[in-house]
Amino acid sequence: MRNPFRSEAEAFSFVIVAALVFLVVALVGAAFGGWWALAAFLVLAVGVGVWMRSEPKVREPAVWSHRPHERRRILVIANETVAGEALRSEIVRRAEDGAEVLVVCPALNSPLRHWASDEDHAREKAHARLEASLAALAAAGVEARGEVGDADPLQAIEDGCRMFDPDELIISTHPPGRSNWLERGLIEVVRAAYELPIAHVVVDLEAEAQAESRAG
Repeated sequence: MRNPFRSEAEAFSFVIVAALVFLVVALVGAAFGGWWALAAFLVLAVGVGVWMRSEPKVREPAVWSHRPHERRRILVIANETVAGEALRSEIVRRAEDGAEVLVVCPALNSPLRHWASDEDHAREKAHARLEASLAALAAAGVEARGEVGDADPLQAIEDGCRMFDPDELIISTHPPGRSNWLERGLIEVVRAAYELPIAHVVVDLEAEAQAESRAG
């Protein structure tokens, strides 16, 4: 079932739908009277209910085939969680044999900024997170490069695979209940589309910050 208050995009869509419903009801009431307005409200309410009970649509990425390399290649997809200690530790562990690492940080944007074609702010924030993550990996002895990717994580993964041709993929998300990617079923879709090892790393930034505060 769709939860319009779990992600910013869904909440924005719900507000737009609700505003349109009340506008249509007001126009019908003004033109034809109260009973017609009530009938219009009931019809629209049923339609919104059906929409609420539907699952969010997830676009399936193109199927991709893998070619072996002399050195293993690890593709990492993470947005806010790119700064998490849990993800950094997983990358360090998997790259112990000198594997090549590419970190792609999708430039997630708010629906309002997206509609206004304002992508610069999102890309700047993603770039800052990415640079901090690459510096932390370098301090841990891992040479990695990074790219700011498409706002759609599926498109970012597809672009990363075509550009980097990885041997394995790491996807990092927030915990269940706080992750729009998990709500969309991203992990299941990617595992069905790509024939390579895929690791899912859950990063709880709030818990990490609390632990760091206690240690300090």
